[in-house]
Amino acid sequence: MTSDPPGLESLSLVKQALLAVEQMKARLAAAEGRQREPIAVVGLGCRFPGQAGSPGAFWRLLAAGVNAVTPIPPDRWPVEAYYDPNPETPGKAYTRYGAFLEDIDKFDAQFFNLAPVEANSMDPQQRLLLEVSWEALEQAGLAGDGLRGSRTGVFVGVCGSDYMLYTLGGADARRVDAFSGTGSAGSITAGRLSYFYDLHGPNFPIDTACSSSLLAVHQAVQSLRQQECDLALAAGVSAMLSPELYVYFAKTHALSAGPEVRAFDARADGYVRGEGCGVMVLKRLSDALAAGDRLIAVVRGSAVNHDGRTSGLTAPNGPAQQSVIRAALANAGLSPAEVTYIETHGTGTPLGDPIEAQALAAAYRANDSTPLYLGGVKTNLGHLEGAAGIAGAIKAALMLEHRELVPHVNFELPSPHIAWSDLPLEVVTTHRPWPAGRPLRVGVSSFGFSGTNVHVILEAAPPAPERPAEAETAAYVLPLSARTAAALRQAAGRYAAHLRAHPTERLGDVAHTAGTGRAHFAHRLAVTGSSAAEWADRLVAFEQGEAKIAGLTAQQVRPHKPARLVFQFTGQGAQHVGMGRALESVAPRFREALAECDALLRPHLGVSIRAVMFGDAAAPTAPFPVALGETWLTQPALFAYEYALARQWQAWGLEPAAVIGHSIGEYVAACVAGALTLADALRLVAARGQLMQALPPEGAMVAAFAPEAQVAAVLAGRGDIDIAAVNGPDNVVISGTRTAVRAAAEALEAQGVLTQALRVSHAFHSPLMEPMLAEFRRVAGGVRYAAPQLPLVSNVTGRLFGRDDLPEADYWTSHVRGTVRYYAGLQTLTVAGYGVFLEVGPSTVLTDLGRRYLPEAAAWVAGCRPNQEPGALAEALGALYAHGQPVNWAAVYPRGRYHPVPLPTYPFERKRFWLDGPARPLPAADSRRPEGEPPVINDFVDVLV
Repeated sequence: MTSDPPGLESLSLVKQALLAVEQMKARLAAAEGRQREPIAVVGLGCRFPGQAGSPGAFWRLLAAGVNAVTPIPPDRWPVEAYYDPNPETPGKAYTRYGAFLEDIDKFDAQFFNLAPVEANSMDPQQRLLLEVSWEALEQAGLAGDGLRGSRTGVFVGVCGSDYMLYTLGGADARRVDAFSGTGSAGSITAGRLSYFYDLHGPNFPIDTACSSSLLAVHQAVQSLRQQECDLALAAGVSAMLSPELYVYFAKTHALSAGPEVRAFDARADGYVRGEGCGVMVLKRLSDALAAGDRLIAVVRGSAVNHDGRTSGLTAPNGPAQQSVIRAALANAGLSPAEVTYIETHGTGTPLGDPIEAQALAAAYRANDSTPLYLGGVKTNLGHLEGAAGIAGAIKAALMLEHRELVPHVNFELPSPHIAWSDLPLEVVTTHRPWPAGRPLRVGVSSFGFSGTNVHVILEAAPPAPERPAEAETAAYVLPLSARTAAALRQAAGRYAAHLRAHPTERLGDVAHTAGTGRAHFAHRLAVTGSSAAEWADRLVAFEQGEAKIAGLTAQQVRPHKPARLVFQFTGQGAQHVGMGRALESVAPRFREALAECDALLRPHLGVSIRAVMFGDAAAPTAPFPVALGETWLTQPALFAYEYALARQWQAWGLEPAAVIGHSIGEYVAACVAGALTLADALRLVAARGQLMQALPPEGAMVAAFAPEAQVAAVLAGRGDIDIAAVNGPDNVVISGTRTAVRAAAEALEAQGVLTQALRVSHAFHSPLMEPMLAEFRRVAGGVRYAAPQLPLVSNVTGRLFGRDDLPEADYWTSHVRGTVRYYAGLQTLTVAGYGVFLEVGPSTVLTDLGRRYLPEAAAWVAGCRPNQEPGALAEALGALYAHGQPVNWAAVYPRGRYHPVPLPTYPFERKRFWLDGPARPLPAADSRRPEGEPPVINDFVDVLV
């Protein structure tokens, strides 16, 4: 007997305990890591005053130091009826200024599937969020219709609804309809986004007044870190549609009387109100890097707190501001010195600004004299209230992306209430490069008059890896679409302008982004080309209404029910030396499938079919001459080429709904339909070609352009000639001995029929094939067959195989000898409603036949052309997309090799939707305060932030 040494069992328990502790430590470290995981900003969208309707336009406004404040537009409300320079006048405001969006009454309701009656009752804040969120997703390279069912979170800062005063708060109750509540409710403002996109992640409307939208960013970051969602939209929106809040803020003395926000300036006297919408698209940095997303900036940390009890409900709290900054730094894992610039709250109040400046200096530069740079977007846009924080965050992200500081405007005389000489603070007043050697990090502050303070720290995105020079490709495909024909023309113009402004942008990146990062609608165009200038010229021609444009296809389709696609495989005679060589570099699945066919054919042929196709073959021991024009090689080469090309089309998402082939092409069709395995199909094709090659080359073939009945009458009673193919109602091929074919051609010509001799090695589908039939039947008898999994057209009958019909050995034997009833097969398919025919072969012969004989029945697309393969392939891909086929653009232009780039967003077609007419009586003109009414708090502005 044996026994364990003393103490071994207890030692094992100790080891187990230590292992458990280590595992707990690892889990704790992972959890702590998630709480600090960087969050990538992958997309931005905005609609801000000053015609800043895109991140690019907003950046230009910031860089130029524009003040977008204007007089209040007269179409908002009767300004003079609510104006009085005396702050004490009841019902009046002492300012005529604000920062407004143009055409806030306009909206593309049709795009968002909204009826006019509902759009009329919708708060413009909801409308702005719908349009700007779509644009932000497109800028992120994400198709708006591609998020259905996803764990995408929506976090929206929104405080109040002026439009509700028109719908629910007015004197006329007849305005109220079934959409009034959903049109104005704050919960619906956020909920409508998740509803429209069919998102299943968290959804939060947030109202903490001026800090609402920066809190939305914080909440989105937290939700991503806690794995509650995989993508997040953080947004803020504000719209000024009613004078009541103007009057309210005037009574608190919060507003500036003039058209400027003078934050940190000695002349600061309050803020100017503004409106707008901003959206950030956020993702965990690890996920964004793995997906190859475009990175604009990175959120490193954030924090939120409250002022608690202060000298007044809306009074700022300097220590609380310091506390939230330190919490954000801790969350980011950064020291104060690692932040260079602060996008301040900066409302331009005489006391609020000094409190903020002191808090920033204490939190960021307590023991450091390195300058902390300051600026504030409110000096450009006014105070956007519910959207103020997101405007500052977007500004910060753009500065980090461009590595530049932009001017804080309206700053001339530093506030005497800030000890500038003692504090290492510097207000940025010029557009300049990022300070050399300073960290690319920005802190963003937003303080609500509710007392909720938020601070977010962003840093520059990690540099993109170096990309090797892109190999030249003959042509790229740019797919564009829109809901209407007019919008498609507008989109074409936008893209043309973009391409001309960015001539060195990689076409593959543009094609990738347009294909994978956009939804695809009913009105479509596809343009092919090898340069930005070529694309732009063709797009401009389309925008200007030119009917026929080389390299461009445009079509209206049913995107949710595209026309059924047919693969048609070309027959013998289409081959040419070099076919496939150029495709190998641009079509990876073609290359793989061709190599597979080559390997399977070598035992049967003794030579490389790939080398034969490319003109590289040499095999002196072969039983027949080694050349592509020799039947024993022509037929396997055509099969290999067409099979490989079919697999490439399928790899790009183009799956046939039916298949048809012409003569040898029917073998490829049967293989793609699942009736033959690849190995068995190649065995049959190799035997067929070799047996035909062994026949005496005594025959001839002629095309006769006359009806089948007329040709049959000439051939009647002859046993050495037959009809080989019927390719059209007046296109018949005869085949047989040279003597018989010549005599038949002369007889037809005597009747006025045009004939054309064909260059062939043998008289296919004629009595001259009969000596090979027995041996071919023996080979075919050893092959396994299956019922076609796709509708497959028979050349022999011109009809579809039935469910119980198997193309077995007898069929393929009769196929060698019988008439190819190709035209009957086309009629079968077009009558059945198949609408797009793609020729999968090295020429355009079948496409030309379809266009000639059935031009209105379907769309006819040639997959390739001799000596133009990559370009022709691209044009065919574009044509298929334009005709509604579901191209898998991620497979055509895969992420990794290609990268998303900023492109023009959807051209919304906005129309006016509004509930017109005054909702309430205008205020009285009396400027005297009612007797006995207490005065307003004149020093409220000194405590309001």
